[in-house]
Amino acid sequence: MAAMQEAVTDISRGGPTNDAHGDARAAAQAGPGGAEQAGPQEGAREVGRIGARLATDVGRAVPILHAFLREEVRKTGYADVVFGLSGGIDSAVVAYLAVEALGRERVHPVIMPYRASNPESLADARKVLADLGLPELVVDITPQIDAYFARATDASALRRGNKMARERMSILYDQSAVFRALPLGTSNKTELLLGYGTQFGDLASALNPVGDLYKTQVRAVAEVIGVPQSIREKPPSADLWADQTDEDELGFTYGEADAILHLLVDERLPAPRVVELGFSEAVVRLVERRMRQNHFKRRMPVIAKLSSRTIGIDFRYPRDWGM
Repeated sequence: MAAMQEAVTDISRGGPTNDAHGDARAAAQAGPGGAEQAGPQEGAREVGRIGARLATDVGRAVPILHAFLREEVRKTGYADVVFGLSGGIDSAVVAYLAVEALGRERVHPVIMPYRASNPESLADARKVLADLGLPELVVDITPQIDAYFARATDASALRRGNKMARERMSILYDQSAVFRALPLGTSNKTELLLGYGTQFGDLASALNPVGDLYKTQVRAVAEVIGVPQSIREKPPSADLWADQTDEDELGFTYGEADAILHLLVDERLPAPRVVELGFSEAVVRLVERRMRQNHFKRRMPVIAKLSSRTIGIDFRYPRDWGM
């Protein structure tokens, strides 16, 4: 497991730093006296440089993720996995990884459309099923969602979207009992860091094979493992309401987010230094604020401490303790 972690860390850093990006980072770390602040054009170039670095040799993550799935599923005493297949790139990558790691007979994707879902999403999900030889299981969530909001017809798109995400995860955990299968997560590292997901909805899972891959890296892995081109190239969307796209809702591109998050999280640069590299100060602050404000989604619920050993604070063991 230590070797696996070391390899993943190398992938997140994108290889050696003796290039233009490394020079820029060193100048930024030197402070205002070490280099002049870069402009927007340099920021755009940094997005491209960092994106290329993150995607470099990302194919070596694939066997690591196969081993992760085999080992972690086996530890629990399960043999099968279940997950939502949306027609998007993240769930498609999970499908391809799971089939290769466990065999198609152990993989149970569930398609869960709503009446307003884009028909292309269903078509793309079916492409994945056909390519991998997986059976089709479609559970339409329209009846239960519409029944719930019949008494709140003025409910916002946010409320409806969160309800759909939680309804889908509820279905997946029920199907987990049907297939005796472990629910897999499909949220990538960018989404997890930004909190771009619904707590106890799409962010819930037992295992997540793509949670340490930025969106840029998910795209690179998708190309390596043969995810259909139409899925790799379409605009990312949670498909929670008509014409919704991730980047419009976030207010920045995944390329910008990945580059900034990589510098803030993996390189541990403070936000002012990231701005000095040429990134928009407004976008850097927005990314950092989202990462901080949504940290609660990445942690257990807060428990009032009354004893000497409180769950999650003092009573902490590895997840596979006792398995």
